[in-house]
Amino acid sequence: MTPPTHILIVDDDADITSLLSDYLARFNFVTHTAHDSHAMWEQLALHNMDLVVLDVMLPGVDGLELSRQIRQRSALPVIMLTARSSTYDRIMGLENGADDYVSKPFEPRELVARIHTVLRRASGAQDGTSATNPARSDVVCFDGWELHRDDRCLRSPTGLVVALSNAEFRLLNTFLQTPRRLFSRDQLMEQARGRAMDAFERSIDLLVSRLRQKLADGPEESHMIKTVRGAGYMFNVQSVQGRSLWRT
Repeated sequence: MTPPTHILIVDDDADITSLLSDYLARFNFVTHTAHDSHAMWEQLALHNMDLVVLDVMLPGVDGLELSRQIRQRSALPVIMLTARSSTYDRIMGLENGADDYVSKPFEPRELVARIHTVLRRASGAQDGTSATNPARSDVVCFDGWELHRDDRCLRSPTGLVVALSNAEFRLLNTFLQTPRRLFSRDQLMEQARGRAMDAFERSIDLLVSRLRQKLADGPEESHMIKTVRGAGYMFNVQSVQGRSLWRT
C-alpha cells in the first residue's frame, strides 16, 4: 500500500491554510499547517513531510530565509507562495532553494499540479532516474572538481566545499550530462527550473554567472562555461566521470 503524502502549508493567513488543507485533502494529501517559522520547525520535527508550501511574507523570519535554511539541512521540496510577481523576486525564491513558485492569487488546482510535478522530480532524483543525472553514481568528477549529488554541493580541486541552490544544481547537471554541447537559453531555463519559464532570458544569464563564480575556486569567474554569442552556452570540460566515493 502506498504511504500517504504529507504536505506542510506555511502561511500566516489562517483562512488560506484552512482552504488549502481542505482542497488538498481531496487529492489524498495529508496536510499540516503552520503560521510562522517556529511552528514550521515544530511540524517538521513531528512529521515526516514530503513537501512544504511556503509563503514568502511571514512574520519574523520570512519565507526566503526559511527556504534557504531548509535547503541547508535537507533536500525537502519547497514550493513558494508569493504575491510578488517580478522576475527578480521569482529568481530570488529559486536561488534560495525553492523548487517552484506560485504567484498569488492562484488557482488551487494549479498548485496541486505543481505539487505533483515537484514530487515526481524529487522522486526521480532520489532513485537516480532524473533526466539531468549524467550517471548513477553519487559523485561526478570533471576537471578536478567533484559534484556530490546527495548533498548537492561541489568540491573544488583544492578541497573547498561549495553549496549549490536547486537551480544551480540542475543547471550543472544539465551541462554534465552532455559536456561541450551548445544549449540555448530556453533549453537551460527549462532544465534548470524544472519547467518552462515565462521570464526574461536575463534570468538564465544571472544563474550562469552565479554558477561560474562557484566554479572559479578563486576571485575570478570560471571559464568552464563558454558563452556563444547569440546562441547560448557550452560547458567546456575535457572529461566527465562518475564514481561512488569522494577522492581522498
